[in-house]
Amino acid sequence: MNGLVILVTGATGSAGRATVRALARAGAEVVAVGRDEHRLATLFAGLPGVHCQVAEISDTEHCEALADRVRRRHHRIDGLVHLVGGWRGGSGFTANSDDDWGYLSRTLIDSLRHITMALHDDLAASSDGRAVIVSATAAERPTPGGANYAAAKAATEAWMLAMAESFRRLQSGAKSEPFPQRSAATILIIKALVDQGMRDAAPDKQFTGFTDVRDLADRIVDLFTDEPAEVNGARLLM
Repeated sequence: MNGLVILVTGATGSAGRATVRALARAGAEVVAVGRDEHRLATLFAGLPGVHCQVAEISDTEHCEALADRVRRRHHRIDGLVHLVGGWRGGSGFTANSDDDWGYLSRTLIDSLRHITMALHDDLAASSDGRAVIVSATAAERPTPGGANYAAAKAATEAWMLAMAESFRRLQSGAKSEPFPQRSAATILIIKALVDQGMRDAAPDKQFTGFTDVRDLADRIVDLFTDEPAEVNGARLLM
């Protein structure tokens, strides 16, 4: 992965921290993106290969400005690992509030739309382009009180599948001279995430079916060496 430039959004969360470190260990130049400059600097100070950028990625102009800054500094963008998320839910179907929908549509859907629109052409042009999101089993098996969340997650999956098809069409080449797939948009599916802090806070809890953030990070690293045609448009259950 030496030389690849990979953006990780939501870098200050537990999954983001694990992923930034795993990608940097693998040799990538990692752009850690978050909203809190101080927190970014504190978490990643002195970590080789990690560069911090502050951006509000639910805003299209912020995303375009972020992409321009990364291009000017690194001259390429090869990967996007989109880990901005959040959960809101209620006790039943009618508890799915407008406030919760507004929050989820902004953090889950709008952020993905804006950052992928800003980076799509860079990723498609890369010989190792990858875009990755983490979705949830709830998108296929929603609970009544989690309808807002499940619907938002399903929307992000549809967006990524459209991006995967865009990569496939752009890279299919002329009929007489087909080109191999280079870039891929992939969806990783989890039940929920767990980190060491959660285990320490609840030592008697089993966290059955949860995915450790370190395992998620390792799988994300592997995506950059998987065959693009095999993972483009794939929904991979963790």
